[in-house]
Amino acid sequence: MGEHLALDVGGVLAAVVLLAAAVFAAMALRRWLFVRGGGAVECSLRPLGADGAAGAWRLGIGRYKGDVLNWHRVFGFRRRPRQVIHRRGLVVSGRREPAAAEAEGLLPDVTVLEVRDGDRRLELAMSAAALTGFLSWLEAAPPGFPVEVDLPPDGE
Repeated sequence: MGEHLALDVGGVLAAVVLLAAAVFAAMALRRWLFVRGGGAVECSLRPLGADGAAGAWRLGIGRYKGDVLNWHRVFGFRRRPRQVIHRRGLVVSGRREPAAAEAEGLLPDVTVLEVRDGDRRLELAMSAAALTGFLSWLEAAPPGFPVEVDLPPDGE
């Protein structure tokens, strides 16, 4: 009887390991599909409430598609973006280094931007290279696009 129980437990354990490997492979394939087309950057995002209360940081991939930045969570299976940030009317209202407490949950050497897209307020945390690309994307808006970047120069 103990021999059959060991085989059953071993079979269940093998199935759990195979399932975990399949989930990891699916997430890796999803990430590869987002990144292979170009225009994708790693950036964390967190929503800000109307009262200034901040939600939790979520690691994700931002993908530029025309006049929108589609943001997808890294650990997820949805093909549709979790957030869509529109370039038209976007306001970048602040730039800062992450606080010590929040830096633990972010990628290293990131800068945090506060943006407003209509009534939504968000914070984006991205590397220097991703930040340069984001600001270039904003500045490359067609004439007549109301885009506002209100950032102090570096060093202030």
